Amino acid sequence: MFLRRMKPELPTPDQALPGRLIAMPIADRHEVLGTPLKGPFPADSQVAVFGMGCFWGAERLFWALPGVITTSAGYAGGITPNPMYDEVCSGMTGHAEVVQVVYDPARISYEDLLKVFWENHDPTQGMRQGNDVGTQYRSVIYVTTDEQLATAQASRDAFAPIVARAGKGEITTQIERLGEYYFAEDLHQQYLAPTKNPDGWCGIGPNGMTCPVGVARMGG
Repeated sequence: MFLRRMKPELPTPDQALPGRLIAMPIADRHEVLGTPLKGPFPADSQVAVFGMGCFWGAERLFWALPGVITTSAGYAGGITPNPMYDEVCSGMTGHAEVVQVVYDPARISYEDLLKVFWENHDPTQGMRQGNDVGTQYRSVIYVTTDEQLATAQASRDAFAPIVARAGKGEITTQIERLGEYYFAEDLHQQYLAPTKNPDGWCGIGPNGMTCPVGVARMGG
């Protein structure tokens, strides 16, 4: 077992765990959607990555959306290559628990994905989400295109007054370009699927604040 830090802080490169060269083995297909977890994906699909606390509940939110091709639970934003769950939870990898969402932009927009992101966690808590405390639970958006970057930043700025009126304080969500994405262990993939954990539970859910669809649309 790895010791948790007293105060959640991201490690420096010389502090981070070394990780491993071998990628995590996972199932070929999505437990719910039946689509490939690792691709190949349709040529016109796009990839979005979100971290909003525990990735179990977050992934379930996204796989239920029409237009989403596949989802997976993973780690991103840190230093350690191919980390394991216990290592991420130690705070010594720098990674956040995230969900990779592959979607068809002709059927669902990036703005619609952002709406689900903003409305289903508290984006003001820094290195935690509710009772889950640690760097792995921070609120993050990792973008894969310039358009996503501009749209995500605009959505944050538009949502900030709504959050402030709710008495939640400043948004701490990190919006950055996606570096390396590492799949989590197979047991974490679609963890809350009825066929895997029918009695599973995760606290991710509505925060009572509304982010209007289209609030992030560029050019009106």
